[in-house]
Amino acid sequence: MSDPRSGGRGPVPDPQAGGRRLRVGVLGCAGIAERRMLPSMAYQPLVEIAAVASRDGARAEAFAARFGGEPVTGYDRLLEREDVDAVYLPLPPELHVEWTIRALEAGKHVLCEKPFATGRAEAAEAVAAARERRLLLMESFMFLHHPQHAEVARLLADGVIGELRLFHGYFGIPRAGTEADAAPRYASTLPEVAAYPLRAARLFLGDGLRVCGAELRRTERDARPIAGSALLVSSRGVPAHLVFGVDHSYRSGYAMWGSEGHLRLDRAYSTPDEHAPVVRIERQDGVEEVPLPCERQFTRIAGEFARTILDGGDFERHGEDILRQAELVDAVDRAAAAARS
Repeated sequence: MSDPRSGGRGPVPDPQAGGRRLRVGVLGCAGIAERRMLPSMAYQPLVEIAAVASRDGARAEAFAARFGGEPVTGYDRLLEREDVDAVYLPLPPELHVEWTIRALEAGKHVLCEKPFATGRAEAAEAVAAARERRLLLMESFMFLHHPQHAEVARLLADGVIGELRLFHGYFGIPRAGTEADAAPRYASTLPEVAAYPLRAARLFLGDGLRVCGAELRRTERDARPIAGSALLVSSRGVPAHLVFGVDHSYRSGYAMWGSEGHLRLDRAYSTPDEHAPVVRIERQDGVEEVPLPCERQFTRIAGEFARTILDGGDFERHGEDILRQAELVDAVDRAAAAARS
């Protein structure tokens, strides 16, 4: 099993900040930036919001008034700024690779929202650009930086449910409006939703997962994908059953079935800052609930991004992680296409 304990080093505030700060430009005023990342950066002493860009100047000004930094009209103008060391990129997924490469060519490190790319070929182009320029390219899987997953890893290592027999990951969100109203949103949202259980499977089962099958449910009106599932098997023969969709009641988490018990963690991906996680363990001798403290996972990933740059950390592992995730997404897409043909 891969070790999730390396993510999100250090408490917030960071006692070792020592006045060092990474000057970050925000490339796009998306909802995830407004709701979670930018408010969270305010708690991260290693980060300074230097500029906020939007194609709509008024929107950039509104964001800058709330979160700090200089408002900038147009993404290219932000990339020209010498007071920006790195960019946070929350644009729609179809724009991720294009603007990541532009940012890298401008000499900026990049923290990009997930899913980073539509497939490995696109991901490889961007990773190669980052390597060539010796810049950090990091995919914003913020949930990896919440300590709750390290606690789950510890419980598994301690044999609390015996030998692992099955990983089950799930993430679903409600439809926005009628199917006709929401249809344009499906194509970009579903890959983002699916990315979470896929990344969680890699976290606990390691890389080298083999996709045995996958399916996508589509709208009747225009055949847009709205839900799906996949069956994978780890190199040690442990299966992973993943379910995801944008036509569901909200559910976000994973469960693991072992030879001696069952473990479940809910609110595992989009964990609110004020949420106190609970790991539920069921065994033949009873049920145990392990309470865990609240944590700011967006603040922690911002700190990990800044610290890696400021300390000259391991850029390479983040590029490899992007490639492995993209490879797995490709494999699921191929399996779903084969099932439909």
